[in-house]
Amino acid sequence: MSKPVEFSPSTATDQERWAGVKRAYTQADVSRLRGSLQIEYTVARKGAERLWRLLRGQPYVAALGAATGNQAIEQVRAGLMAVYAGGLQAAADANTAREMYPDPSLYPSDSVPNLVRNINKSLQRADQIHHAEGKDDVHWFAPVVADAAAGFGGKLSTFELMKAMIEAGAAAVHFEDVVPAAKNCSHSEGKVLVPTHIFIEKLIAARLAADVMNVPTLLIACTNASTTPLIESDSSPCDRAFVRKEKTADGYFGYRYGLDAAIARAIAYAPYSDVLWCETSTPDLQQARRFAEAILERFPSKLLVYNCSPSFNWVNQLDATTVRNFHVALSGMGYKLQLITLAGFHSLNLGMFDLARDFRETGMAAYARLQETEFELAASHGYEAVGHPRFVGRTYFEDVAQTISSSMSAVLQRWSEEE
Repeated sequence: MSKPVEFSPSTATDQERWAGVKRAYTQADVSRLRGSLQIEYTVARKGAERLWRLLRGQPYVAALGAATGNQAIEQVRAGLMAVYAGGLQAAADANTAREMYPDPSLYPSDSVPNLVRNINKSLQRADQIHHAEGKDDVHWFAPVVADAAAGFGGKLSTFELMKAMIEAGAAAVHFEDVVPAAKNCSHSEGKVLVPTHIFIEKLIAARLAADVMNVPTLLIACTNASTTPLIESDSSPCDRAFVRKEKTADGYFGYRYGLDAAIARAIAYAPYSDVLWCETSTPDLQQARRFAEAILERFPSKLLVYNCSPSFNWVNQLDATTVRNFHVALSGMGYKLQLITLAGFHSLNLGMFDLARDFRETGMAAYARLQETEFELAASHGYEAVGHPRFVGRTYFEDVAQTISSSMSAVLQRWSEEE
């Protein structure tokens, strides 16, 4: 068997990018699996490179979940630098089974890749519209961070899912260390952890997929060990300090969950990932600091992500000052990627419910108020969806049609001159 080697960085930038990343396979393995034709995945590559620069150069990158491509356009137009494509949002209203599901792996595995593709296609259209008009004030191709859940199976499913994410244009992909069949929403009962070595195998599979496709996709390892009371087995030696003797009727072991368990797992995942994520049940800055300090003591350059979850009751759990300064406090601890994973789901539903309720009570006055807000935001902050024909590409396709017609006129003119 070939001896595992670190991939050789070709530049100082590469050296920084791959510092501390361990690959248990060789360059020869990657070359053998890559095939003879190297296909380029430009959106994924550019997105990954940009997200890496942003995470290393900005105090933090904040991203909201987008349930549609239009929502992603609005996020970027409003000034956000990244977009999040979450599993629950795909399950709820954007999955390829055309059903409404909760977050477990009930929805088809291609649902989030398709959501990522829709987001990138919408951002591409916005870029085309503005570029055709001579405008370049917005970088439309915001990196998309995608939710791969528990990988929808074992190592081969993980390998294929990572490939699908890259083909769709994802810049970063996160995986969770829970049993796919037992996975519920990350803040619900019913989760079961996989043994540590099983999850590391999935991380290796995901990294191998990215290397085979020659894209520096950011790999995010998410641990649920702080909140999950069960584990699939005691087969990993590093899990045994947290495994309880008792078993459930399903054969799962009890697990001494908590921050210490999450830290132990994150340290084990760190060499095989670029970014670490600890799921929590409350927005606890003290807990966030303890996790960050433990990780950064061992891996000083490792990036961290924090889920500012809609499942938290922000108003009741924190005072207004703490909420207002939450991003800054997290940034100072090392949490460079900060997400509100279900922002698109909640804003879409609340916005329509509020309009429908108001419309039922006040008629056209309700819509007039919405339109007035649109006009005000268009004038003050560049909101563009108020002009819906242009927003969805009418002027761009008029330009395409005119270019074709002008070309045909030139052909006809040349024919006339040749007669």
